[in-house]
Amino acid sequence: MADHHRARIEFDPRFTVAEVPDRLFGSFVEHLGRCVYTGIYEPEHPTANADGLREDVLDLIRELGPTMIRYPGGNFVSGYRWEDGVGPKEDRPRRLDLAWGTTETNQFGLGEFMKFCRTVDVEPNMAVNLGTRGLQEALDLFEYANHPGGTYWSDLRRSHGDEEPYGIKLWCLGNEMDGPWQIGQRTATEYGRIADQTARSLRFIDGSDDLDLVACGSSSRGMPFFGAWENEVLTHTYESVDYISAHAYYHPLDGDVTSFMASAQDMELFIDGVIATADAVGAKLKSDKKINISFDEWNVWYQTAPTGERPEPWSIAPRQLEDHYSAMDAVVFGSLLITLLRRSDRVTAACLAQLVNVIAPIMTEPGGPAWRQTTFFPFAEASKYGRGTVLNVNADSPAFDTKKYGEVSALHSVAVAGEDGSVTVFAVNRDLETPMTLEIDASSVQVGDVTVSTLTDADRDAKNTVDDQDRVAPVANGDVVVKDGLITVELPAMSWNTIRIA
Repeated sequence: MADHHRARIEFDPRFTVAEVPDRLFGSFVEHLGRCVYTGIYEPEHPTANADGLREDVLDLIRELGPTMIRYPGGNFVSGYRWEDGVGPKEDRPRRLDLAWGTTETNQFGLGEFMKFCRTVDVEPNMAVNLGTRGLQEALDLFEYANHPGGTYWSDLRRSHGDEEPYGIKLWCLGNEMDGPWQIGQRTATEYGRIADQTARSLRFIDGSDDLDLVACGSSSRGMPFFGAWENEVLTHTYESVDYISAHAYYHPLDGDVTSFMASAQDMELFIDGVIATADAVGAKLKSDKKINISFDEWNVWYQTAPTGERPEPWSIAPRQLEDHYSAMDAVVFGSLLITLLRRSDRVTAACLAQLVNVIAPIMTEPGGPAWRQTTFFPFAEASKYGRGTVLNVNADSPAFDTKKYGEVSALHSVAVAGEDGSVTVFAVNRDLETPMTLEIDASSVQVGDVTVSTLTDADRDAKNTVDDQDRVAPVANGDVVVKDGLITVELPAMSWNTIRIA
């Protein structure tokens, strides 16, 4: 292996991919583990506001910068009775949550979620239960949430203290309905028909042109009917929905960390496959419409690793799926973000799963502190600086060998032009051992100040913990030379880098 890589990129603001959609920086709150209870909602916490929301967590969410939140699931939604979570809290029933083997208290429901969204200024994204329930229940929920008044469900909302409709414009038609783990799993034909009926009926109530609906795609690229599922579902729903969903999680399989570093290769292939299938259905139907992708679950998730003691059956908000992320995980996470930006011509919504405690960038302790995981930083920097227009980038990079994907470019990058004339390059050195000299030909733009932020660590397993909350964080990278429109930056091995050209 070489002791040093050299790579080069160039771009021109005249050659673009797409405007970055606001919804690309979404996240996800599910009634799972401690995401809600002792995560965002803990009325007894010293920082809790009048709505029971933890102000320390709210501050971190604002810093993280999500633009949209998907709710209430996830697998949870396929057994959820939304009516349980509205009205006086003392009257709300407790229910068994079959998805995660816990008891749901329903002390946090739709009204609380909407207050949360308004407090952190994010767009709500609501999922409907097409597992144990169906068309009528979806219509009832939509009427409660979005109709102004004068009907049973809309007046019930008003009696619960929300005079104005919520105006939710993005709706998921179920969740992972192809999965055998899903309550109420359906075949592609069964799901395609109920999704189409639900979509058309919701549009009858809404009556506007700005309602966006998401049909369930395959739960992962590895599902046995991937492609065939999308084809059948979209054959039924092509003219009634706007998005098909994609879900993907990554972790090192059998200790293969080299392939793990190249996880974005799989995400790229996933996106390619969904686009090809969707466009083929459109061609078959002779439609001018394009179906976009809502990548509404993505993250690093150690699905095969234990995450603590197994919770007692039917306990309330136990610790579940509380992955503690390393510096290496953060770099892979950043590479996944780069992929979403690079494909933002067709991936026009996405949700980091999840927001707090459950495979999340923010961790909390009940009654105690909240802190940033390593994955917090790439998302926060991308959300802050990755706004504007994605540029076509020509890249020349050495490759490294992976067991799963063959030869893969060591450099993974994207450039985003801001409205203020700045350009931000997000660059990942995916090689675990070899540093890289990156040359950026920025001669097509005016180069003033250049600043570089780098996240890496000599210990790839280094993590931020409750006892050492700042162990891993981005630092200013001073290894930068600017001369005649050429920017030279030294990128450490296994690093996420934010390069700002102002």
